[in-house]
Amino acid sequence: MVSSLRITEIFHSLQGESNTVGLPTVFIRLTGCPLRCVYCDTSYAFTGGKKTAVDAIIAQVEQYATRYVTVTGGEPLAQASCLELMTKLLDKGYFVSLETSGALDVSGVDPRVSKVMDLKTPSSGELSKNRYQNIDYLTPNDQVKFVIGNDEDYEWSKAILAEHDLPGRCEILFSPTMGQQNPTELAEKILRDRLSVRFQVQLHKILWDDARGK
Repeated sequence: MVSSLRITEIFHSLQGESNTVGLPTVFIRLTGCPLRCVYCDTSYAFTGGKKTAVDAIIAQVEQYATRYVTVTGGEPLAQASCLELMTKLLDKGYFVSLETSGALDVSGVDPRVSKVMDLKTPSSGELSKNRYQNIDYLTPNDQVKFVIGNDEDYEWSKAILAEHDLPGRCEILFSPTMGQQNPTELAEKILRDRLSVRFQVQLHKILWDDARGK
């Protein structure tokens, strides 16, 4: 049986977040997500999409001649064949990152994948969906992202860092919610508290605002 995935879009852009920010990357956006974060900027990927064979997806990726591939959503892990897709891409020599909400089990993800996993903050509206068991499967190759919308989010995130010794496991990303958290204020808090985290803004939104496929 031919494996397939429901795909919203495949596009070539600069990586806007994570520790590969700025690098030309092919994005594979899978359709569907079990979460409804209040700040979500990809709600168009909740439904629809086109059922596409895994090998056909890889053929599209190969057209762009870049070694960086990000599998995103929606929530990619909501489709079982996502695991097969990532392993096949890795076997072809691609650097593969996975953007995941942290709500679904990551234990089956190929250890060569760089997982960029959210831990949902209180203002996301999906705090209860965090699957803290996933922390046990994080490696130095991975990153945990906190989207910070206000002071409560910031203090909660600091507490989670300490409780789970996250800086000792992997890289940590603090990202301000666009239009809600002043980025300069967040940067100053990080410096004040001597946090071992990477501050990031969404480069793609600075360059292209909310243009789809960028």
